[in-house]
Amino acid sequence: MTKGISLFAGLLGLWLPLHASAANFEFSDVVDKAKALAAEPYQAPKPVPQFLQELSFDDYQGIRFKPENSLWHESNSAFQVMPVPPGLFYKHPVQVHVIDAEGVHPLKFDKSQFSYPNTEVERLVPADLGYAGFKLTFPLKGDDVQNQFLVFAGASYFRAVGRDNNFGISGRGLALNTGLPGGEEFPDFVEFWLERPKPDADRLTFYGLLNGESLAGAYRFTVIPGDETVLEVQSILFPRQSVELLGVAPLTSMFFYGENTFRPEGEWRPQVHDSDGLLIHDGPSDEWLWRPLRNPEALQMDYFATQNLRGFGLLQRDTDFHNYMDLEARYDGRPSAWVAPKGDWGKGNVVLVQIPTPDETNDNIVAFWKPEAQVEQGQALEYDYNVHFGGPDITRSPLGRTQQSFLGDGMRIGGGSEKGAVRLIIDFAGGPLDKLKAGAPVLGDVSVQQDGELIEHFVEYVEPLKRWRLSILARPAPDRPLSLRAFLKDEEQALTETWQYELPANNRLLGRGK
Repeated sequence: MTKGISLFAGLLGLWLPLHASAANFEFSDVVDKAKALAAEPYQAPKPVPQFLQELSFDDYQGIRFKPENSLWHESNSAFQVMPVPPGLFYKHPVQVHVIDAEGVHPLKFDKSQFSYPNTEVERLVPADLGYAGFKLTFPLKGDDVQNQFLVFAGASYFRAVGRDNNFGISGRGLALNTGLPGGEEFPDFVEFWLERPKPDADRLTFYGLLNGESLAGAYRFTVIPGDETVLEVQSILFPRQSVELLGVAPLTSMFFYGENTFRPEGEWRPQVHDSDGLLIHDGPSDEWLWRPLRNPEALQMDYFATQNLRGFGLLQRDTDFHNYMDLEARYDGRPSAWVAPKGDWGKGNVVLVQIPTPDETNDNIVAFWKPEAQVEQGQALEYDYNVHFGGPDITRSPLGRTQQSFLGDGMRIGGGSEKGAVRLIIDFAGGPLDKLKAGAPVLGDVSVQQDGELIEHFVEYVEPLKRWRLSILARPAPDRPLSLRAFLKDEEQALTETWQYELPANNRLLGRGK
């Protein structure tokens, strides 16, 4: 064979996998496997050796994959794969397969692909250990650098970033009974299949098999990295038993404190959070609802009814470094995540779970969608959606948006002279507001629930910030939370999303909490 023909054959070999894989392996193969798995009694994954589970954080971080060993590195593929080692939080291996021109074959573990913190750890690692998951890389910031942009590892967790983000918020395949007294169940992705893409492909497809005590599920993912990274998800779930609280397309984040909460004693940083609010877009009403996050003093669960959900997400709207001043964590660069359903999911609720945390090391915020109908054994539940990771504008909302929310005593200078009242300041900008002159007739629409009293509200234009400010003075009913909804409007229509807030009955602001 001549050199020219050999080169052509080699290039053809690089192009074949995408087409060959489509013929040899399909999503239906994973669906059949999930359905069969759900018909059998649940078996927990086999754990890794105990010494790996007991590694210190530093020792586990010291186990590093050598990038030159990345899957598909030899072909200069835009997409490359870096396996994740088991240990510490990742307590069991998962099966990883590669789909290419030769068919479907397992990605075999090779301990020499890693460097280790010391010779003792390296000596004890079994030769057949397996992987805990994988990281995907892609040249997001230039052709000469492979940037990590997606990680699947640990239960059904995954993390992703857009081009200008650093890692923060996580997604999950599924949430089960999150926040309920009986405890949460964490199903696992136990098997993955990665389709080998063309070297110059701009997207990658892979499959996941989910398994847990209550159900099994099949997932097809197509990831498209870029300024914002989009994960297209197709899922089919098979319950083994009835499920009390099924959480579809869950997002998990962290909120320690922000401008609408107290700063913990001794903290010098202005704010500490991965996300600062929950946004919901419901179809029939076309309402966009914004709920600022809190670090509650007790577990708090809120249910937001939806008729035809168009999207929900946990966003990091505040991307100004000056509001964090943290050079190490860089909370100003954390991504927002937005879930956009495909088709009509029917009636249900977006559920927001907020868990007390004493510091920033715990992911204490969870948001997901719950179907209204009861989940029973023998059903096949299908949910298709996209998850967007990137800046706070990934929602494509056409309305004015909440920029900041402030909370203060309504019985002091600058707050008011009403005992037992609360002063709330909400700044809005964007959308149609940006086209208005400072003297435009902008109105506030405010309602108070839980028998609270609305004392006053008014709207002002904030010239230094080019924003519109809604100021509210309200008083909660005795031993009741203060719950408010507010938006800006002109004489004909809403100009902004709806800001919704709830201050618990026992709170530090009014001297009723810790």
